[in-house]
Amino acid sequence: MNNHTQSNNHTTAFINLTFLFFMWGFMTVLNDILIPYLRQAFDLTYTKAMLVQFAFFMSYFAGSLAYFFFSGLKGDPINSIGYKKGIIIGLIISGIGALLFYPAAQYHFYGFFLSALFVMGLGFTILQIAANPYIAILGGQKSASSRLNLAQGFNSLGTTIAPVLGGYLIFTFFDNSAGLDAVKLPYLFFAIIFFLMAIAIKLTPLPRFTNPDVVNRGFGALKYRQLVFGMIAIFMYVGGEVSIGSMLISYLSLPEIAGLDESDASIYVSIYWGGQMIGRFLGAVSLSSTKKSMKFIIMPSISALAFVIIGLTTGFESAIIYLIFLIINLIGFFIGSSMPHRTLYIFAFINLVFLIVALSTTGEIAIWTIIGIGLFNSIMWSNIFTLAISGLGKHTSQGSSLLVMMILGGALLPLLMGLVADSFGVHMSFIIPVFSYIYIAFYGISGYKPKKIV
Repeated sequence: MNNHTQSNNHTTAFINLTFLFFMWGFMTVLNDILIPYLRQAFDLTYTKAMLVQFAFFMSYFAGSLAYFFFSGLKGDPINSIGYKKGIIIGLIISGIGALLFYPAAQYHFYGFFLSALFVMGLGFTILQIAANPYIAILGGQKSASSRLNLAQGFNSLGTTIAPVLGGYLIFTFFDNSAGLDAVKLPYLFFAIIFFLMAIAIKLTPLPRFTNPDVVNRGFGALKYRQLVFGMIAIFMYVGGEVSIGSMLISYLSLPEIAGLDESDASIYVSIYWGGQMIGRFLGAVSLSSTKKSMKFIIMPSISALAFVIIGLTTGFESAIIYLIFLIINLIGFFIGSSMPHRTLYIFAFINLVFLIVALSTTGEIAIWTIIGIGLFNSIMWSNIFTLAISGLGKHTSQGSSLLVMMILGGALLPLLMGLVADSFGVHMSFIIPVFSYIYIAFYGISGYKPKKIV
């Protein structure tokens, strides 16, 4: 195969996978809408409502742990069957999980909803293990962070649309449905989408990166310092990100913060996740090999477009406030100088400042400093992931499964945040993500440095 054909195949594969990233982003953030909806439907405490995230993200831990031990004992499954088959299996399991929402709503059983979320999360686990490293190896190592940020940008497009569309469907369009029928048709539709995507991927020619003749048994990935510290960084990042998103509607409903109802608050949740999309597209440019002079043109243009879109959708008064965060974000990228680790710790420090301000204030300042965190969360997953698997070679898929395992943070930290909210109030519960960003800053400064653990 000549270089031109190979390049075209890589581009085609990348384009096909972007919709995959979009869908799992959409479905993951839809949980932020499910939490207040199910809390009302079942009259739950904050802690019990956060079991939505616990069930969903615990499946990542369980699935990745099983994958890790299987790869250690029998050899890496993805290395044998190929990334394509792994993605198809993940899509089918995700579709089954979404399909289970129908009987869960029919029988009005909270535990059934949690089981459906767990199954859907298992499917996403396989997708994450297969798709993230697959995107990273579809090209040169130097541009791996850029490619993953671009793919994650489409993931964030899903997380941006989900709160608005999901909030409309569940809180408005189907709000008068009997019982829990408001979630039946949306999740039935999503199940069909997943099954259709599995068929589409099956029919799409994707480059095959496997070596079935080599079976790497053992747990060699754990010998790498950057991976071990990266696992904790992923735990902290996902936990912090999901904790904030999960509590955001309740936070914005507080009289001293904004006093919004669930439907109006979901728009701000969309802006929070939309910030990730903006930041990831900016990160794709910043961390690419594009000339610096072009970056100075493209990146401000993306921010200007974001300003206009936010102005048209929420009003230019809100957009002017958000413009401050967009400018800080651009400054952070340029100080980061296209270095993934440096950009990571700069953004972690900025989010620390935002959280401290939000914890000590109320009203619009508290609203926008929390919303602004999404913009700086943007590059964290991609940068941590690519820094952690850098130099792992034959242990890359095993390392990927360990990183995906640590999405466990999305199960445990929101639960802890719920406990703090029940005991000390929703506002005070935002102290939990503070610890996440302290560790992420450490990883960007020192923890990422490649070194084998002897």
